[in-house]
Amino acid sequence: MIESSGPSIVPLRRVLMTTDAIGGVWTFAIELAKALAQCDIEVILAVLGTRPNRAQMLEAEDIPRLVLRAGEFALEWMENPWEDLELATEWLLDLEAQYEPQVVHLNTLGIATSRWRGRVVVTAHSCVASWWAAVRNGPLGGEWSHYVNQVRRCLESADFIAAPSNFMLQALSHHYGIRLNEENSAAIPNGRWLTASPVHELKQEIVLDAGRLWDEAKNAQVLAQAASDLQWPVYLAGATRSPDGQEVPLNNCQLLGQISSHELAGYYTRASIFAHPAVYEPFGLSVLEAALHGCALVLSDIPSLREIWGDAAVFVPAHDAEAWTGALRSLIAAPAFRRKLALRAFERAHRYNPERMAQQYMVAYGFARKESLVCAS
Repeated sequence: MIESSGPSIVPLRRVLMTTDAIGGVWTFAIELAKALAQCDIEVILAVLGTRPNRAQMLEAEDIPRLVLRAGEFALEWMENPWEDLELATEWLLDLEAQYEPQVVHLNTLGIATSRWRGRVVVTAHSCVASWWAAVRNGPLGGEWSHYVNQVRRCLESADFIAAPSNFMLQALSHHYGIRLNEENSAAIPNGRWLTASPVHELKQEIVLDAGRLWDEAKNAQVLAQAASDLQWPVYLAGATRSPDGQEVPLNNCQLLGQISSHELAGYYTRASIFAHPAVYEPFGLSVLEAALHGCALVLSDIPSLREIWGDAAVFVPAHDAEAWTGALRSLIAAPAFRRKLALRAFERAHRYNPERMAQQYMVAYGFARKESLVCAS
């Protein structure tokens, strides 16, 4: 239960929150909306980008006090989105006028206006500049100047800026010149709940990875290379074809394609090892889901994953296929250590739950004090 205290803190009753239906931002928004609903807080969930699919619609319908609104507007990282972003801004301002929320929570970096009536919180789940630095090892080219200016304006218009890791928060300051401090920003990890505990007897001799496999940042080709010399099969869940139609070849692996969250949960349940060689991952919801299902974690050695998982994972240089083969073979050959590592990850994963996430967002929203938070374990 989220608690606030003190006579100056008035109850929060309604939040206008944006999301998109493409990936992890949807999961984040749904989990946060569920946690806020437990405190009788209404969420107006405004979907940008593509419309939610049937499964997502049903997921939203299960949340009490959630109102779903969808507008098909391009997101800021898409090709030539600027006219759409202007239209999306007016649409969101109309929603704010209609529903009169106390807080506007933007999970996009493309809405830049000073015309909001309520407190504005922006969560930066990722950005093109930090993706480019990690994947392409350099700064964005001049063709991205409009994007950079739009993101900077969005961040400057916010009353509070959040990110799912300190890595991502520092990236915002570095790439967009935003001055961040304890009063106007915070790293708030994403949260996920899993109702059942993992059952060791269900684990099989499977290595799993999941995500947008076409995305260069996921670095799935390295895992495919390592898979050629493993005793266990490697299963990859997610789309291999990019939005522009380019297919990523991933040999030596069992390709599951884009499967439902229910189907993916079944693979998490059966997989003994979750291997994730991403070179850019501001948080990594797939890693959290794997840990909650009792998988031992083998992760790329990048700052954000080190920050989040500490000693609860084996870390491997992202681009070293031989090192990935060696790490996975060692873990496959050590069942006792594998179970110990999985338990560490499972226990650490419970730090990252929606109740704690919602508590921290209540502080960001200005409707709770830090000292009043009740930490959820």
